[in-house]
Amino acid sequence: MKTLKFTKMHGLGNDFMVIDGISQPFEPENAPLTKWADRHTGVGFDQLLLVEKAHSDAVDFRYRIFNADGSEVEQCGNGARCFVRFVVDKGLTDKQEIVVETARGIILPRLAENGLVSVNMGKPHFMPSEIPFIPAAGEAADALTHIILVGLESVPVSCVSMGNPHAVIVVDSVETAPVEQWGEAIESHEQFPERVNVGFMEVVDSGHIRLRVYERGAGETQACGTGACAAAVAGVRLGLLEAGKQVRVSLPGGDLYISWQNGADVMMTGPVETVFEGELQY
Repeated sequence: MKTLKFTKMHGLGNDFMVIDGISQPFEPENAPLTKWADRHTGVGFDQLLLVEKAHSDAVDFRYRIFNADGSEVEQCGNGARCFVRFVVDKGLTDKQEIVVETARGIILPRLAENGLVSVNMGKPHFMPSEIPFIPAAGEAADALTHIILVGLESVPVSCVSMGNPHAVIVVDSVETAPVEQWGEAIESHEQFPERVNVGFMEVVDSGHIRLRVYERGAGETQACGTGACAAAVAGVRLGLLEAGKQVRVSLPGGDLYISWQNGADVMMTGPVETVFEGELQY
């Protein structure tokens, strides 16, 4: 039996089991991640975050993310904010801004004095090969929206990669949007070969949106950082949101603040909380 120390954290209700893989040995491939993710019989989480030593002297840490279904994914915005708070609180670094290696590139999270965490999420990508996404025959690769067939309905989606794939749908109301039905169908749609996170965006005004996200491998979550970034970027590209302005993204778990203009990096700011510390044997 092995004993593993962990921390439970959340960013606006998007919750994580965070593991220090530097101070203790841990092999996620040999761990019962889906069992731990269960909210009735395990720790309960949307994603597991693993802190590892960097592979290069140019970065401070390596960051790996595993969904509740055990699949490893490339990026997680709320997780990135929890990550920086975790490594500072655990004394793994004394820096307020750190350089973190992810499966899809480098991110730069920063801990502010007011307790909020800002993350430079890098540049968004839109070409189908970067999502990845397979456009329907005749669709332009650089179209602002693409049509996805969900049952008998044609659904326009804006495809954005924030280091992980997102499909953003503009809806009249997030309260009446078919999040469960369309989210499940589009997440595993054949046109998204690596599956996709599905965002349902209601535009309140040019600086405020409401958003619900159906995450691949986790279902609908209380908040999704990369989903908030993708929605804000899609809104700017569609002319629904003001470029360069900090957009308030209201998710079920609370508000994130996203700013982006064409050609720039996406900036995300929001809170994080530590829930409890624990250890388990497996």
